[in-house]
Amino acid sequence: MRLLERARKEWFLVGIVVAIGAAKLEPSVGVHGGPLKPEITVSYIAVATIFFNSGLSLKTEELTSALVHLKLHLFIQIFTLAFFPAAVWLFLQLLAVTPINEWLLKGLQTVGCMPPPVSSAVILTKAVGGNEAAAIFNSAFGSFLGIIVTPLLLLLFLGSSSSVPFTSIFSQLFVTVVVPLIIGQIIRRYIRDWLERKKPPFGAVSSSVLLMIIYTTFCDTFSNPHIDLDKFSLVLILFIIVSIQLSFMLLTFIFSTRNNSGFTPADTVAIIFCSTHKSLTLGIPMLKIVFAGHEHLSLISVPLLIYHPAQILLGSVLVPTIKSWMVSRQKGVKLTRPTV
Repeated sequence: MRLLERARKEWFLVGIVVAIGAAKLEPSVGVHGGPLKPEITVSYIAVATIFFNSGLSLKTEELTSALVHLKLHLFIQIFTLAFFPAAVWLFLQLLAVTPINEWLLKGLQTVGCMPPPVSSAVILTKAVGGNEAAAIFNSAFGSFLGIIVTPLLLLLFLGSSSSVPFTSIFSQLFVTVVVPLIIGQIIRRYIRDWLERKKPPFGAVSSSVLLMIIYTTFCDTFSNPHIDLDKFSLVLILFIIVSIQLSFMLLTFIFSTRNNSGFTPADTVAIIFCSTHKSLTLGIPMLKIVFAGHEHLSLISVPLLIYHPAQILLGSVLVPTIKSWMVSRQKGVKLTRPTV
C-alpha cells in the first residue's frame, strides 16, 4: 500500500515537471485562445469536472455537516478577504521605498484582494485527506463572495473602479461549481453502493485535471511578453510571493491548532489551503474588467500569474508533510480519548 501511495505521489510530481516543461517549450498551445481553448476547457470543463468528481466522491452527510461549521467558514473568509489584503497593503508600504517596479507591487496588492480558487485548494485538501467538504464550501462561497468583495477591495486599495458584470461571473460560478456538485451528489444517491464497492480513482482524476490547469497556467505565464522585463523586480516578486505564502500558511496553522481553537486536524488542512490560495480563474477576468484599457494591465497581472502556479507547486510539495502531521495528530487524539 505504501509503495502504491509513493508511486502515485511520484507520478503527480513528475507530471508537474512535464507540464511546466511542455508549457515552456510551446506556450502557444495552451495559452488563452490557443488550440486547447483553456478559456473553455479549463474555465468551464476542468472546473466543472473537479466539482462533479467531488460531488460523486463526497458523502452527502459530510457536506451537510460542513455547512453548519460557521466558525470555520468565518475564519477562512475573514482571513482571505480581510486580513490577507490588509496585511499585504501594510507590507507594500515598506516595499514602496525599494527599486521594485511599482506596477508589480500594485499587482501584489491585487493578489491580496482576490477570492479563493475553486479548484486547487479543494484538490490539495483532498490529497492530504483533510476536510474536503469544508474546502468545497469555502472555495465556492468565497468565490461568490469575491464577485462583490474583490472589486470593492480593488477600489479601496488601488482606487480603481469599473462596472463589473456580476451577473455573468455569478452565472459562470453557478454553472461550473454549484450545478456539477449537485449533479454529482444526485448521481451518487443512485450508484452509492457501486461507488463504495468499486472505489473509482477520484484522486487520480482530480490530479490529472490539476495538471491540465498547471499546464495552461504556465502557458499564459511564459507567453506573457512582460515576463522577461525587469528581471530583478521579477525575481524579488517571486521571492516575496513564496515568502508570503509560507508565512500565511504558518500563521493559519498556528491559529487553527491552538488548544481552544475548536478545529480538528482535518479542519486545519482545509484552513491552510483555502485561506492562503487565490483564484487565477476569477482573478484575471476581474483584473481585465476593473483595469480595462489600463496601460500597465499586463504588469499588474504578472504577480497573480506567478502566485497561482506557485501556490499549487508549494502546496503539492508540502502535501506529504502536512499529511504526516494530520495522521499523527489524529492518532494522538484517538489515543488520548477516554474509553467508555
